[in-house]
Amino acid sequence: MSTAAGLTLRTAEPLSREAFAPFGDVIQAEGAARHYTINGGNTERFHDLAAVEPGADGRAIVSIFRGQPRALPFRVEMMERHPLASQAFMPLSGRPYLVVVAPPGAAPTAADLRVFIASAEQGVNYAPGVWHHPLLALDAVCDFLVVDRAGPGHNCDEVELPEALLIDLPR
Repeated sequence: MSTAAGLTLRTAEPLSREAFAPFGDVIQAEGAARHYTINGGNTERFHDLAAVEPGADGRAIVSIFRGQPRALPFRVEMMERHPLASQAFMPLSGRPYLVVVAPPGAAPTAADLRVFIASAEQGVNYAPGVWHHPLLALDAVCDFLVVDRAGPGHNCDEVELPEALLIDLPR
């Protein structure tokens, strides 16, 4: 990480269950804690990969989000959070994407942000209240299966960062 003229530069790090644990769950078959064979031996089930939390009076819904590609390096100037429930993203287009997160609590600054590069086989489940940047597809239009909350109450806060974060991929 380096800082110059009011702009922080950070390189994306590989997404792993351990590194992402403070922010939620990595959804990935490889390395799953529980998996077993079902359907007469024709299917392997990777079980309970994310703690989907619809919150009080909410219900879990499934949607598809279609993300437009972002050019790198990319300036992160805002973040959002969902205080009432979790939000899970699973890529459907076979492409890597970026994940930018900060811990729950007060509005983040550029110094609070972590940047991950997720493989095409990795999804993420943001825990309730975790700050994150909206969908960051790379290179091409990408679809994501999204499991999040429908129900009463305000469930999306957005903040502008006091200083932008410039992110890029490792070289």
